[in-house]
Amino acid sequence: MKWRLTYGVLCDKNVLQKLKDKFYRAVVRPTMLYGAGYWPAKNSHVQKMKVAEMRMLRRMCGHTRLDRIRNEVIRDNMGVACLEDNVREVRLRLFGYVKRRGIDAPVRRCERLALKCLRRGRGRSKKYWREVIRQDMALLQLTEYMTMDKKVWRLRLK
Repeated sequence: MKWRLTYGVLCDKNVLQKLKDKFYRAVVRPTMLYGAGYWPAKNSHVQKMKVAEMRMLRRMCGHTRLDRIRNEVIRDNMGVACLEDNVREVRLRLFGYVKRRGIDAPVRRCERLALKCLRRGRGRSKKYWREVIRQDMALLQLTEYMTMDKKVWRLRLK
């Protein structure tokens, strides 16, 4: 999705803030998070996504960086959580789905597949999806056994 195409709705002063919020939550945010659960994001990727999000939120509020308003204040006014937390939630929700599948499911076989002898090509990330999941689970104090109970898993992610 191109930011300039949404500019007319999100930055128009005649459009109600409530409508802008709904549009942002329904169109912009899901587009930014699409596929985020499947790739091990580097810190630089997450930082670029945060910058793009804050730029959009500032424009929606009618502020600029020259106004020197903190990001947390803008997020609180808009009622939007940090993008990094949402990416983590999406990633862990996908992990829970994979773990609840049967052992013979193709998704599960790919998850268990470990290619230790395989070298990654030049320019490829050295970080694996599984490592990112371990870091996320350690941060939220989760275990793999919790994935079997879907309700408990979802409650702990939020």
